[in-house]
Amino acid sequence: MLRLVGPRTLARSRPLHGVRSSRVPEAARRPGQLRVLGKEKKAPGMGTMWRAGVPAEQRRLITSAIESAEEQLLQLRGVQTGPTAEVARRLLRGLGHSAGLIENAWKRTALAAVNGGVPLQEVAQWVDVPVEVLRQMLRAGRQENGG
Repeated sequence: MLRLVGPRTLARSRPLHGVRSSRVPEAARRPGQLRVLGKEKKAPGMGTMWRAGVPAEQRRLITSAIESAEEQLLQLRGVQTGPTAEVARRLLRGLGHSAGLIENAWKRTALAAVNGGVPLQEVAQWVDVPVEVLRQMLRAGRQENGG
């Protein structure tokens, strides 16, 4: 019997009788991993994998900021009852806080991309910010983080 395990991936729920598992031993995967690392060293930035180019601590901080914003936004779902002024106050404060968390996440992500070798011009285009403005923002962010 086949089952869906990903957006476009099917897998057997039970292995075929007499057929070995499709798991590849770690030793067999190692040459492929080394080839990927070799390619990343030759073409830094645009060709690197996120986990290889961004330190774990930076990835953790980005994920934490995104999760905090998500949690904050989910809390706003239930505040839309009551007097208009009170609801507006709660929504605006919550949205403002969420916007700050999201801005923190995108700045950290932009900094990680640039530090990982992605050209500043590319990152600026993706976030729809002039290159010089992004350069100044990243410089300020590095100073705030002691970098």
